[in-house]
Amino acid sequence: MKKYNFQLTLISEVRLTTRLANEVQFVVNHVRQAWPAFRRHPVTFIGDQLWELKNSAVRAVYRPHVLSGSAVALFLVVTTILTVLMWEKHSRRAIAAIDPDEVSLIEILDFQNEAKPQSDKGVGAGDKGRVGFTNGRGEGSRPEPAKAHGGGGGGSGNPLPPSQGRPPVPSIIPAPIPTSFVRLPAALPEAGIDVDPALWSKLSYASYGDPRSKSTVPSNGPGNGGGVGTNNGSGIGEGDGPGFGPGRKGNIGGGDRSIGSGGKGGAPGGDNANPDDRDRVYSSPQVETRARVLLKPEPQYTEQARRDGITGTVILRVVFSRSGEITNIRAMQSLPGGLTEKAVAAARQIRFVPATRNGQPVSMYMQLEYNFNLY
Repeated sequence: MKKYNFQLTLISEVRLTTRLANEVQFVVNHVRQAWPAFRRHPVTFIGDQLWELKNSAVRAVYRPHVLSGSAVALFLVVTTILTVLMWEKHSRRAIAAIDPDEVSLIEILDFQNEAKPQSDKGVGAGDKGRVGFTNGRGEGSRPEPAKAHGGGGGGSGNPLPPSQGRPPVPSIIPAPIPTSFVRLPAALPEAGIDVDPALWSKLSYASYGDPRSKSTVPSNGPGNGGGVGTNNGSGIGEGDGPGFGPGRKGNIGGGDRSIGSGGKGGAPGGDNANPDDRDRVYSSPQVETRARVLLKPEPQYTEQARRDGITGTVILRVVFSRSGEITNIRAMQSLPGGLTEKAVAAARQIRFVPATRNGQPVSMYMQLEYNFNLY
């Protein structure tokens, strides 16, 4: 039976650079000692070194557990590689079975067969529904009936009451609301308020403002925060926040913010209820052909999210507009670390063929999902 001696190796507590210099000096000394023998008989010297290397390798292989450990390690590596290859092959089959136009695009807002909630009045620009500016009864964009809540306000300290006008487009990016149309530089975002897009409609006013107001004098109102109204925020109305109306923290309907559901909101009435309005945004069942995606860039990870190990899915509700642009972007599910912003930036770069209705290009709601995973 072989006996193996236990040898204790002592490492002195010296700096790494000093130890490296000592090792280099050790190698140089050995080279100097071997050089005369190599110069006299180079072939014999090389043969002796190869013989010694072979003996060292044999001794290493026959050490306890070397062969069994190497076999286990090789088995694990081969098993991992085969598992990854089989998984990728299965994934490619699953992706090939999916319509390319359906990848990451989930259609929503089908209100044809949904129950309609009660029809008490709200704060919209009409009286055919509870809240909002869009034609029809109901509330927001989810299938189960529920009343929308929220609101906003603003102003610029002007003693005059807020002027009459149309609400800006729904947007998660707040921006100052002017009371007269000016062509802003392209680098600045369009004015927007935090309102469910299903409750919004482009009203036929010549400028931004509160559609409930009777004043025609340009004024953002006596409130503050950059919006239009009598309270505080970047929205419109007597509330507090980026939404519309007497509520708080965004959206519309009064009270604290919550997205409504069950159908589209209160009607604007009159000529603005024209079902063939070119500015109208349709749901999927209302169009003849859906928007067809040509290019969908993937968002990039941020360094902060990668460092913090953040993973998950960002869900955006957007409008594929008839002009070929992605507009009205709204984050339905967000991620920290700048990933939501990356998803929004990627969504703006989507290229597509607009949906059509009666042979004409129209805008339609769609939902985008961006998955962030660390491998």
